Amino acid sequence: MATTRNPRHGSLQFWPRKRARRQHSRIRHHPELKEPRLSGFAGYKVGMTHAIAIDNRPASHTKGNEIFMPLTVIECPPLKVASIRLYRQTPYGLKLAAEHAAEKADGEKLPEYEKEIGSYAAVRVNVETQPKLTGTGKKHPELFEMAIGGNVQAQLEYAKHALGKEVKLQDVFREGQQVDVYAVTKGKGFQGPVKRFGVTLRPHKSEKGRRGPGNLGPWTGNRSWTVAHAGKMGYHNRLERNKWIIKMADSAKGIDVKGGFLQYGVVRNQYMLLKGSVQGARKRLVKLMHAARHDKLVPEHAPQITHISLQSKQGK
Repeated sequence: MATTRNPRHGSLQFWPRKRARRQHSRIRHHPELKEPRLSGFAGYKVGMTHAIAIDNRPASHTKGNEIFMPLTVIECPPLKVASIRLYRQTPYGLKLAAEHAAEKADGEKLPEYEKEIGSYAAVRVNVETQPKLTGTGKKHPELFEMAIGGNVQAQLEYAKHALGKEVKLQDVFREGQQVDVYAVTKGKGFQGPVKRFGVTLRPHKSEKGRRGPGNLGPWTGNRSWTVAHAGKMGYHNRLERNKWIIKMADSAKGIDVKGGFLQYGVVRNQYMLLKGSVQGARKRLVKLMHAARHDKLVPEHAPQITHISLQSKQGK
């Protein structure tokens, strides 16, 4: 008789299942780049569409043929560099030593701590979004930190040049590149264990309900925290690696959906198309970072797009 295999329900990879503190995700790892530029960018999730493209993957069975490709549209208005942050290395990691805001800029001169650049381990910048340029309806910009590539001297020179100015999408990424996506997932509210963890429904003659776990653990002692229970679901910080940039454009020309995208509106700024889906709700800020673990099977050049769907799908 075959051995009955019943794996546990609910992955322990993400534990504890805490809800995010804010709507834009936290970045714990900044990739190291050789060139002095920002390690990432940010944009607002618009929605999804699909395209017909010519497959250029070398190991694909459909190489050279037209294939269906789902796409996520992300509107990326320019980021504005708000301040410079200088860090020193300590036994407990990087520690903020000084910060210089754009409002305090005095021409090309920085305060005296610029002369002590040799004692700093990293130079980063605080950037802020410009939601007023979009149709999301947001008023207050999001402020977060971004790392810079290159050595410390090159980082400082880049930060001085960009302080108080705008950084565009094309200054950070290119078409065909792979990126890591940081975002906060959709909030589902209070859900039961069947939807939250995928536990099996009990037989229809089972007592005390069908949609609960079969065993909660011993009556005495510590009850296991791994048992699937009802609770809040979603709204978590999540990372998806190696998303493929299919297209980048300065204006909305090419994806002008009549009447705008559902639950978002009209795209007014530069945008990018990512292959596949992206976590999070519409109008949510999505942070894009240079890929830390590249997929070698993905080509370095974007495929040729022959058709993009521009139909506005209205809900009932």
